[in-house]
Amino acid sequence: MNTSTLTTTTTAVRPSPARSPRLAGLALSALIAAAAIAAARTDWLQAHGFSALTLAIVIGMLAGNLGYRRIAPSCAPGVNFSKQNLLRLGIILYGFRLTFQDIGHVGLSGVLIDALVLSSTFGIALLVGTRVFKLDRETAMLIGAGSSICGAAAVMATEPVLRAQPAQVTVAVATVVVFGSLAIFLYPLLYHLNLHWHFLAASPLAFGIYTGSTVHEVAQVVAAARAISADAANTAVIAKMVRVMMLAPFLMLLSAYVAKKAAKKTAGTRQEHEKSDSTAKPGAGGLAIPWFAFGFVAVVAFNSMNLLPGPLVSHINDADNVLLAMAMAALGISTHFSSLRTAGIKPLMFAAVLFGWLIVGGALINTLVLRLFA
Repeated sequence: MNTSTLTTTTTAVRPSPARSPRLAGLALSALIAAAAIAAARTDWLQAHGFSALTLAIVIGMLAGNLGYRRIAPSCAPGVNFSKQNLLRLGIILYGFRLTFQDIGHVGLSGVLIDALVLSSTFGIALLVGTRVFKLDRETAMLIGAGSSICGAAAVMATEPVLRAQPAQVTVAVATVVVFGSLAIFLYPLLYHLNLHWHFLAASPLAFGIYTGSTVHEVAQVVAAARAISADAANTAVIAKMVRVMMLAPFLMLLSAYVAKKAAKKTAGTRQEHEKSDSTAKPGAGGLAIPWFAFGFVAVVAFNSMNLLPGPLVSHINDADNVLLAMAMAALGISTHFSSLRTAGIKPLMFAAVLFGWLIVGGALINTLVLRLFA
């Protein structure tokens, strides 16, 4: 064998330099996700509503700020792949947790309650966040999405539509953790107060709908409602899942809103920049369609037909937990504490206002709708 042949053979078996960094970053995200999933199974963390997603971002932030910079060049491609591509796949597979039959369990009143809570909370977030607290639009929308729909999963699903920065996403997730955890202890107290004051119908069923329509995370809904009764927990989870199902239409409407805002901004500067606009990329400022949202709806529709055996669906949900935990871990790795310090206390105060609306405004919405359908 001559020298040129040996050189060619050696080059052929050498690992691709582009592939190795991606694998390293994926392995790091997977390692953190595995640790978070294992920790989330402990009794204490389950009882207090800490999901694997929450733990994954916390562990990821610790790793990203304590030693990640040394290995960042070899891991960055895989970390970015996790928080973008794996996130979208995870949101699509999230549809296997839902069926259209869930709507029937809470009735039209439950669907209307969820829709009103979602729209009112996000509307308040958009107005109060930007005009009162002077937050940037992306941070206000991310906190609004997390508060109004399904916590961290909604924040992560909204991020591609807004093209938000990792620090903005992490701040939004942090608010979900703080106030969702507070809800776990507060809602059982509200239930017992309601038995005396009767702000809502004094039944576990009614309070279950209230809990499912106003508490941030699915895990937090379960933890809060279980402290009341099994019936309340069952109803709360169904109401929460109907609320989660609204994620897809929400993302589509949000994408249209963002595109409309971008189009207005472009139109306002077009006369001053005619020459530069002529060289702009086609479709700039156009509708950024969240295709993964359509995939989410398609999976829900498929799951509603009950074609797959239960054990297989359970395994798919386990795999989806891993994908979403990897995405959250990658987000945490990409976030630096300095960015969170820059955000200040305003996002937390803003999230507190939304939390107050979910409790008070959510109770008012629940009362009015249930009386309407009584």
